[in-house]
Amino acid sequence: MKKAGYYSSGEFARMAGVTLRTIRYYDKQDILKPSFVNESGARFYTDQDFARLQQILLLKYLGFSLEDIREMLIGDMDYHFMLNSLDIQLKLVRDRIEQMQLVEKAIQDTSEEIRNEHTIDWNRMLNLIHLTGMDQSLKNQYQNASNISARINLHRLYSQNEKGWFSWIYEQSGIYPGIRVLEIGCGDGTLWTDNQNRIPEGVRIVLSDISEGMLRDARRAIGAEDGRFSYAVFDCGRIPYEDAGFDLVIANHVLFYCEEIRQVCREVLRVLRPGGRFLCSAYGRDHMKEVSQLVQGFDDRIVLSADKLYDRFGMEHGADILEEFFCDCQWRGYEDCLVVPEPEPLISYVLSCHGNQGQFLTERYKEFRAYVKRKTDRGFRITKEAGIFLCEKSAEYISFE
Repeated sequence: MKKAGYYSSGEFARMAGVTLRTIRYYDKQDILKPSFVNESGARFYTDQDFARLQQILLLKYLGFSLEDIREMLIGDMDYHFMLNSLDIQLKLVRDRIEQMQLVEKAIQDTSEEIRNEHTIDWNRMLNLIHLTGMDQSLKNQYQNASNISARINLHRLYSQNEKGWFSWIYEQSGIYPGIRVLEIGCGDGTLWTDNQNRIPEGVRIVLSDISEGMLRDARRAIGAEDGRFSYAVFDCGRIPYEDAGFDLVIANHVLFYCEEIRQVCREVLRVLRPGGRFLCSAYGRDHMKEVSQLVQGFDDRIVLSADKLYDRFGMEHGADILEEFFCDCQWRGYEDCLVVPEPEPLISYVLSCHGNQGQFLTERYKEFRAYVKRKTDRGFRITKEAGIFLCEKSAEYISFE
């Protein structure tokens, strides 16, 4: 007997405009399981399953394999997850449109070259090969953007400090008319989109990231018409700008990810003018500690991050590294905490971490959601221990050598 609010496999397939064979195949591949299976083995689906099917079909349309899709899907259709998923899907579609426009132009240029010159420019051909081989980078961009969005969203929703992190960072930076700014590892540009109306005229800002996808997100969010911004893809251990070209360099949640932190500091020092400032953020040991305690209370095998970022570059000892290169290194703490009253954004944050949680939560997702719901029913408090180091390049600096 069919339960109210459930659709049989055939009904579900007809309503979605796909074949029953497709639905059965997705079930077999473990990317779209039925919400209910009765005692006779009949499979039934719900409205929430339509949302998951939408994700699958869009990602398949964009060229991802079923293995990729299995990794990229989220496990909950609560509106928090749905909104985040649709936002990221929209970015992915826009990335694909931009990619196809570049492929179109590359094909036209290559064809025109052959017609006019009766020869093949192999550099153009290599460019065309690179453009048509971007699927893995788009998959990585989808995952990176999903993770960043989940982390920012948790803080936006439940931070107790009325002044948001990005607004606070902007105020610490001391931006003035005519200043030349470089941000390394800018991500999706949230620092600037959150403060765009506060930026004075005459400011020149270079946004950089190692990810082309992140820079595309930043450029779209800021708007191509804002001439104060330019964009560059590079590794911050090798900054492709002349000596003493910037008044301010910003590294927001970047240094602890760098393989060679001291090499990055050398490069920042080189491109800063004498008297220029370096603003870099860091965490303390207690930052978000309750989240790790939460998941380990559910399953003590879970480690949300194999690397403790604060051990690489943190509040406690970051000055020891910076003072090798800069003078007047000051720590400024950002006073805040989170109080989370519902499970979904917290679960999304947990799933975004770079640990082994997927290995242990995939099969027990409903159980984990119920566990987190109990913990958040009365408000789940999370410690935030973060801030910035603000340093200067010595006015007497001549050469690092």
